[in-house]
Amino acid sequence: MTTASLPAPALHVLDDPLEQARFTTWRQGSDGAREATSQFRLSGLHCGACAGLIEAALSRVDGVLEARVQAAAELAQVRWDPARTRASALVGAIQAAGYGAVPDAAAGAREQRRTEQRRALWRLAVAGLCMMQVMMYATPAYVAAPGDISAEAQRLLQWASWLLSLPVMLFSAGPFFGGAWRALRQRRLGMDVPVALGIAVTFVASTGAAFDPGGPFGHEVYFDSLTMFVFFLLGGRWLELRARHRVADALERGAAGLPDSVLRLRDDDQPERVALLRLQPGDRVRVLAGQAIPADGELLDGPALVDEALLTGESTPRPKRPGEELVAGSTNLQGPLLMRVLRVGEDTRQAGIVRLMRSALTQRPRVVQQAERIAGPFLWAVLLLALVAAGAWSLIEPGRALWVMVSVLIVTCPCALSLAAPSALLSAAGALARRGLLLQRLEALEALASIDTVMLDKTGTLTEDRLELAATHLLDPAGTEGEWLARAGTLAALSTHPAARAVAAAAGVLDGAHEWSAITEVPGAGLQARDHAGRCWRLGRRDWVNDSRSGGAAPGQEVWFGCDGHARAVFELRETLRTDAPATVQCLQREGLRVVLLSGDAPARAQALAQRLGIDAAHGGASPADKLATLAQAQRDGARVAMVGDGINDAPVLARADVSFAFAHGAAVSRAQADLIVLGQRLGVVAEARSHARRTLRVIRQNLAWAAVYNASCVPLALAGWLPPWAAGLGMAGSSLFVVLNALRLARIPDGA
Repeated sequence: MTTASLPAPALHVLDDPLEQARFTTWRQGSDGAREATSQFRLSGLHCGACAGLIEAALSRVDGVLEARVQAAAELAQVRWDPARTRASALVGAIQAAGYGAVPDAAAGAREQRRTEQRRALWRLAVAGLCMMQVMMYATPAYVAAPGDISAEAQRLLQWASWLLSLPVMLFSAGPFFGGAWRALRQRRLGMDVPVALGIAVTFVASTGAAFDPGGPFGHEVYFDSLTMFVFFLLGGRWLELRARHRVADALERGAAGLPDSVLRLRDDDQPERVALLRLQPGDRVRVLAGQAIPADGELLDGPALVDEALLTGESTPRPKRPGEELVAGSTNLQGPLLMRVLRVGEDTRQAGIVRLMRSALTQRPRVVQQAERIAGPFLWAVLLLALVAAGAWSLIEPGRALWVMVSVLIVTCPCALSLAAPSALLSAAGALARRGLLLQRLEALEALASIDTVMLDKTGTLTEDRLELAATHLLDPAGTEGEWLARAGTLAALSTHPAARAVAAAAGVLDGAHEWSAITEVPGAGLQARDHAGRCWRLGRRDWVNDSRSGGAAPGQEVWFGCDGHARAVFELRETLRTDAPATVQCLQREGLRVVLLSGDAPARAQALAQRLGIDAAHGGASPADKLATLAQAQRDGARVAMVGDGINDAPVLARADVSFAFAHGAAVSRAQADLIVLGQRLGVVAEARSHARRTLRVIRQNLAWAAVYNASCVPLALAGWLPPWAAGLGMAGSSLFVVLNALRLARIPDGA
């Protein structure tokens, strides 16, 4: 559940084998008996002592073999004997101690990430501590005047530096050597090869110089350069790791929004609490206020208010009426609601969002592939350049040949080049997802940044799936416009037709059944009922309401209202614009983009909507083929086009566009063709996405330019022998750090972007 703890009647759900599989692993104990290890998320902890209290409470449960609580992470791991206790008893003991506990379904993946991050942090910490000590021992050699330090003292400091470099070589630098070995085994030249080679050569040569100053390696040692290089490079990789883990945590939080158990209604309307995995399409479920919607479904009774921020990025709660869709993972904000389950598990929209995000994050966009193609030949050039430098310096000054080669190897490592695009794209994708925009193709960001034309569908894209009252035309002076609207609203409230709902909403009427009798709804015509005096009132089509066919015709979609064949009023309806549609169109136009309306609706309606929004170009009555032809012609004229749509008829043009958006509530075939999925109802994310895409490309160009300038300036210095290994290591690690930190700026989209 999304609450802090499970209610007592729901604890038995944890003993369901299907439910236990989400948070429990099984193994054979030393005595051959079956043992279970369960993970729980805790709440209510305030200090380290709370962990001891929970462990003590669990230890008192018969059958608990071991209990470990991490106060900082608010997690508990319990090893227990299923023959002597149950999972429900474990949670009951934690709750009895005054704390909350729920199953931790994502324990495995999170534990793997936590282990990876903890190991990376340990490597970084060891390298940092050793680096500081080695630099302390190396400082006298840089600042002392000749003769200030005896040769014996100098050798002692070098031996101490060598000793402190061993943990760095054997532990901290492990990922570089491991990556290089894996690449060489596959007969590839990866990024880690020159790094590992530079580290190994530096250590071997410095070791030889420390223990045999008169030998072939000379007397200069660079243990400080070695440890500094490893530390800064590990720092850059740790920041990149943290960025990847933040995206994974966000996906997990989306999956964790579902409850662990639900109140399902039996055929006799009696509730029973069952595990979430027991739900089936067609089940009726009662969701209490404050609880998460457990599956995709439809609302059966009463109005509801739900929070879909976790899925769409929109903070404003959305009202729901009976018959409207409820999305798994959203939260019920007001009274209990009854829903019918339509989709469960991996078929829900929430699960689809998680799948799409994971798929997008595993892609390799064109800009990344280009960097990788450049990096391959560049690595061979680095090795060749290092060998040439060593050969040249062996003729000029043999004592410096080895160190020049090491400097060239280290300073030219293309780590910054390889991180330039992936780190930026990863940060940008995570930021857009938090705003309710899901990337299906990472490379769409590059195309989005270069568009100059935006084509918008009308129905479902610029407008919502409901009508609104535009004007009331009075035909009978016996009453005012407001009086006739109020009377018509009581009749309209008895129908679910979109036009009737618009009239009822404008009148502010929720139920008018008490004013009418003999209520009949005629398909294609309208609604008919009798008042207390027995008169027949009708609301609907003109020729059905008004026998005399008199009265002025109102433009656009009309709903007529009259009594005994005589019309009293005409209600002019129009499509409801999305709240942010005008602002979005204006924002796109201010940025110099050409905005075009493409609609299959009648040309007059399309033109009227375009005028409301200030769109100059509007194409109404367009078939899917017409839309495709319009877009193709624009592309032949040199335009780079983004298309925004949601219907089945938009699928061909979405596929042809340079970059395309589709709303998550739209047709599945449109979502399949789109590059970006709008999870909420805000059209404004289109403008935000373009702005952020341009910002992302600027950051990528900055990173690539930095990598190019860095190599162009430092390689000649290294070849000339003016860049010692310590400076080369600092420069290379610093360039990688700059690239990652610059990319992390994209993790947040500024308000108003």
